[in-house]
Amino acid sequence: MDINKILSSDYIDLIFEGRNKSYGGYELRKNYYKRVMRSLLVILGIGVATAAYAIINMNVRVAKIAKAVKKEVVLAELPPVDPKKLPPPPPPPPPVKPTVKFTPPVIKKDEEVKEEEVPPPQKEITASGPKDEKGDPNGIDPGIVAPSTGTGVVAAPPPPTIFSYVEQQPAPSYDLSAYFAKNLHYPDAARESNIEGSVVVKFVVSEDGSISDVQVVRGIGGGCDEEAKRVILAMPKWKAGKQNGKAVKVYFNQRVTFKLE
Repeated sequence: MDINKILSSDYIDLIFEGRNKSYGGYELRKNYYKRVMRSLLVILGIGVATAAYAIINMNVRVAKIAKAVKKEVVLAELPPVDPKKLPPPPPPPPPVKPTVKFTPPVIKKDEEVKEEEVPPPQKEITASGPKDEKGDPNGIDPGIVAPSTGTGVVAAPPPPTIFSYVEQQPAPSYDLSAYFAKNLHYPDAARESNIEGSVVVKFVVSEDGSISDVQVVRGIGGGCDEEAKRVILAMPKWKAGKQNGKAVKVYFNQRVTFKLE
């Protein structure tokens, strides 16, 4: 190639010098930038057309809204109202009953319940248990030597003593508050009469922890006394009270609270 042609030729011409330029590769590389510019112009034209359409459409909508706002509204004249023919006022709504919310009873310790009983001194409690008495090692039981005058019928042993206070007080082996919240039901009569208060129940915790001899010491009526007695009697077994390391029967006082909110 002549030196003058080299200076004025593109690098594509140099690459395809002496080759078949009509095959297609030369044409694609030669006119690449022209095609890119045409594509950019087409994309730009589409964008401008889309923006113009959006602006025109928005102006048309605004014009329609403005025209609709400017439209005059003519109100029809209503006939005069005769005060004598006014409809009666609507009946007042029925009174709303206050909502009632049941709160679980407050469980308090036995010593917090106000009772007239005063516990005996600790010395008397300790002394109330069984004792060991020393006898004559050479003595003989009089019942063996003396002639029997009985009828042959053995008398029944006296009932076991029920303690009011022991060294180790009985206690539930479960969450007593959760038990009351699940099993205690507010009586309908008490709910309708808005009866609230605390029912004090006295019962016996046996040697095996079972509950018996349930009595209402102080009630509030409205079915609350019976409900408190029922839920106490249905309680699972407790840990029995102990005196001198031995399980014994113990009286226990429990407060059951009924409250409306």
